[in-house]
Amino acid sequence: MNAAAAAGASVEWKYCAFDALSLRELLDVLQLRSEVFVLEQRCVFQDIDGFDAAGTHLMGHRDGELLAYARCFPAGIKFVEACIGRVVTRFSARGHGLGHLLIEQALSAVCALWGRQPIRIGAQAHLEKYYCRHGFVDAGKPYIEDGINHLEMIWHPLPLEYLNDH
Repeated sequence: MNAAAAAGASVEWKYCAFDALSLRELLDVLQLRSEVFVLEQRCVFQDIDGFDAAGTHLMGHRDGELLAYARCFPAGIKFVEACIGRVVTRFSARGHGLGHLLIEQALSAVCALWGRQPIRIGAQAHLEKYYCRHGFVDAGKPYIEDGINHLEMIWHPLPLEYLNDH
């Protein structure tokens, strides 16, 4: 079993609309995002940005603890394309491939919910190679957000005919 499979072996994945989140799930999501994006990355920004209610929330739990999270949107909410954002893993769960499983789960969730289509992200620039491993390519739109270098990246699904032949 590879490291990513081992990391995800006991992780339970769930995605749901904002209105279906329990109060505990919402609190856990906001706490994890704050721990990583505000405290760990030392970035003061408006995390609760008004988009949570329009998103589908992907959560990975182990033994009741939220370890991984991403926010997914259909086309037309944040970008023309579908979108994945607020990708985060708990510090204590890093280094074993869980983040890669999170991206795979997020791509699968978007395709399951809204069909196979291009997916755009706003990635922190230092994570470009990480996202490239999952088929994202630089869209040529670098920008600075909250003092951090970012770039837009896009994922194009392989045609189903290609997948069926390989």
